[in-house]
Amino acid sequence: MDPLLAALADPARWRMIELLALRPRAVGELAELLGLRQPQTTKHLQTLARAGVVSVHPLGQRRVYALETSPLRAAANRLANLLQQADAHADEREVLDRYRAAISAERAAADSPGWADGRSFAFERHLAAPRETVWRHWTDAALLATWWAPPSFEVVESTIAPHPEGAVVLAYRDPDGAHYRSDGRVRVAEAPERLEFDLSVRDSEGGVAFTAHYAVSLDEAPRGTRLVAELHLDATAVASAPFIAGIETGWNQVLDNLVARVAADPRPDRKEPLS
Repeated sequence: MDPLLAALADPARWRMIELLALRPRAVGELAELLGLRQPQTTKHLQTLARAGVVSVHPLGQRRVYALETSPLRAAANRLANLLQQADAHADEREVLDRYRAAISAERAAADSPGWADGRSFAFERHLAAPRETVWRHWTDAALLATWWAPPSFEVVESTIAPHPEGAVVLAYRDPDGAHYRSDGRVRVAEAPERLEFDLSVRDSEGGVAFTAHYAVSLDEAPRGTRLVAELHLDATAVASAPFIAGIETGWNQVLDNLVARVAADPRPDRKEPLS
């Protein structure tokens, strides 16, 4: 497909394709219609022939070129599939647009230290598994690493030690190789019901961009668990605007990851029957 696209990228060759789509034509006729010299027209036609999109037919002393539609149909099918995939994932582009708009708005608001202190966020999900399974996905480091990062980011370290003063660490890198790190401490760990922890997001120099205080509750619900995650911001630096702009989008993405991972868990925890 690459040779075809390269051949069609030239405006003169594209116009030749349009003319040949109507009917086969001789070199001289194409040259006249395009306002080109015949040798120049011949070179363009040779390029199109190498791409397989035209064929040459000697008719006595004349050379007539005809359009070959198979390569165009194949390209059209690939482009149609590409458009279908793009349409099916249009929400990903919408996420990018919302994030960009949020960054602009937050940067405009970040006029002094503490500018976003006290801001709160809340998220809720239903998970098709017992609370014990959901708790394990929060507190088992290996499981935590499978969902606690937005798409395309790679988790390099993740820990929530489920006891008071237990370490909380999230470190990951983006596709460009940039590293991000957050760390903090657990406040409350009441398995499998409630988890509270602080997490400070670090800037590129290791300083605190902001600190978030998290409260995660897991309640029994029909056919699974109701999860509510709340966070409150503190110590917000001016440079934290891009991080804070991504909180809502990012946490919606990671919680969707969690829902999917829990649903795919091959060994969900089961409550033991009461004796």
